[in-house]
Amino acid sequence: MSPSRLDNQAAAYIAAPSSTKAPMVQKLPSPTGANKTFGMSSPIESKFLSHPEDLGIVAVGFSGGQCKPGVDAAPSALIESGLLTQLREELGYKLHGDDEVHLYTDLVPKEDPPYRNMKNPRAVSNVTKRIAEQVYSHAKEGRLVLTLGGDHSIAIGTIAGSAKAIRERLGREIAVIWVDAHADINTPETSGSGNIHGMPVSFVTGLAREEKDEFFGWLKPDNLLSVKKLVYIGLRDVDPGEKRILRENGIKAFSMHDIDKHGIGRVMEMALGHIGNDTPIHLSFDVDALDPMWAPSTGTPVRGGLTLREGDFICECVHETGSLVAVDLVEVNPTLAAPNDVGAHETVRAGCSLVRCALGESLL
Repeated sequence: MSPSRLDNQAAAYIAAPSSTKAPMVQKLPSPTGANKTFGMSSPIESKFLSHPEDLGIVAVGFSGGQCKPGVDAAPSALIESGLLTQLREELGYKLHGDDEVHLYTDLVPKEDPPYRNMKNPRAVSNVTKRIAEQVYSHAKEGRLVLTLGGDHSIAIGTIAGSAKAIRERLGREIAVIWVDAHADINTPETSGSGNIHGMPVSFVTGLAREEKDEFFGWLKPDNLLSVKKLVYIGLRDVDPGEKRILRENGIKAFSMHDIDKHGIGRVMEMALGHIGNDTPIHLSFDVDALDPMWAPSTGTPVRGGLTLREGDFICECVHETGSLVAVDLVEVNPTLAAPNDVGAHETVRAGCSLVRCALGESLL
């Protein structure tokens, strides 16, 4: 099966025919003194991107990290809603990437039995390795990278590609702000479900290790994230084994209790203070961090979450640092709502809002 083509509305901005698989926009050499702000509408100057006006797009139609089909349809739904057109026309980004949503069916084996308690281990390993290569191809050029998922297992690939590119370009480590109801830091042995979308942080931090290439052994030191540069925001459904991992490794985490206690403004000050102002930031945002009131069409909704405005504020604060180098938006599942239910539409709208705020949209 070939990758899913974008509909006519989404394809309208594509610079080249899809058959050529050409970039969305051909990148031109930047003249001396060229604009160093994100896109064309943001006043924020980028600290770590050589071409912050360029946006690399990776559209990931993959659901193998969990058991509910439909999350693979999210990138198409987000694009069909006009997200990329808004980023190009309203925020002024030059878009780069193939004009297709990647389904990676060529990487999914016919037989994929559990290994170390992991479900679909070969498929997820193969796909995330490919995603890492896609993200790296944009990030090494000094572009901001936007990945539209897909379930959260894809962050194994997005963070691996981002971390490698930043080390090579700048000799620095990245920080990751992980916004989620769940910690996703189970190891294969501590996971109760075996679903790999609950394990990506353990693999990219090296807390979970595997020598075999087909089971994430392809992750090398330059793909990894330090636990000292990891910050969680919005946690409220954390497994007992994950709580132990967080405590034993001194990982900075702000739960909904902290947000209720301090307010989202103070929490963002503390989170960004922990990272420091000299570190490139990769923002990985699971839409289930939002309360189901705002994002009901997701695979593992948990009541008592962020408001949409709080989610947007997180993204705005990260953008304002000038340190943003990559954004993931994951776990939108438009198929979970009934055909006439507005839940899927509202979840897609919420996802688009989060992305726009992270990339520079402001209220004034």
